[in-house]
Amino acid sequence: MRGLSTVLIAVGLFLAGGAYSFSRQQMPKGVIILLALASSMCLLAGVLRIQGIWE
Repeated sequence: MRGLSTVLIAVGLFLAGGAYSFSRQQMPKGVIILLALASSMCLLAGVLRIQGIWE
């Protein structure tokens, strides 16, 4: 269970970095919002798996 949680958190942080980078490059807002939502979903899923709430 910890392996998938680690992967989800790593992917979430990678997507968050992409959203930040895209916002600095003044990319379209839709792309930035999509990356931010995907990032938050991955991070939330990883944390919930670590806590044992979502299996």
